[in-house]
Amino acid sequence: MNTLNHIAIIMDGNGRWAKSHNLPRTMGHKKGVEKVREIAIYANKLGIKCLTLYAFSTENWKRPEKEVNYLMSLPKVFFKSYLKEIMANNIKITMIGDMKDIPLEAKNIFKEAIKATSKNTGMVLNFAMNYGGQREIVRAAKKYAQDYKDGKIKNLNEKTFNNYLYTKDLPELDLMIRTSAEERISNFLLYQVAYSELIFMDTYWPNFKKEDLDKAIEIYMKRNRRFGAIDENKSN
Repeated sequence: MNTLNHIAIIMDGNGRWAKSHNLPRTMGHKKGVEKVREIAIYANKLGIKCLTLYAFSTENWKRPEKEVNYLMSLPKVFFKSYLKEIMANNIKITMIGDMKDIPLEAKNIFKEAIKATSKNTGMVLNFAMNYGGQREIVRAAKKYAQDYKDGKIKNLNEKTFNNYLYTKDLPELDLMIRTSAEERISNFLLYQVAYSELIFMDTYWPNFKKEDLDKAIEIYMKRNRRFGAIDENKSN
């Protein structure tokens, strides 16, 4: 049976959910935040070790300023509403991405949540904020090049390169889920997704239910993960 330690979710469809309900896009994002709380607590109860959520990409800055400002206000909304519940469920908050462009208030909110939950031993709830897979790889390559120049490292391979990624302390990515029926990974965890399973689900993120996560996990568990090898017990 496949092991499942790390799930990543591209939480797509908030705006389209809002449009389908004749609501402004911001209300879709607000509903999406409520869904983060529900799915994170459920994943923790299932024994998932890490849940990484694509909260804001490096490309999302291209959206209208009003929407970007609202998105950057959501960390305060989320942690003000749910930090006590996160603590009660022993969930640990982490964050990956380029911190420098994130507004100070949102940055400080994340820092406080990370510090408050740092000793928790349950699931890691990892937010990808101002994150881009290509930027992460370039950043890692630059850091490696500097360490090589300084004589700190001599050999580069997949294992040592992993130590330069944002996710170096997280379990290997097993499963990536994208909601809203779009079938692309949108610059998310490009290096880490190399041999993870991909599942695209035809539901907007605000409509994503515990049962949908169960369904995705069930599909994942039935997959034959060969990692480039041949399973001699199967015809393929």
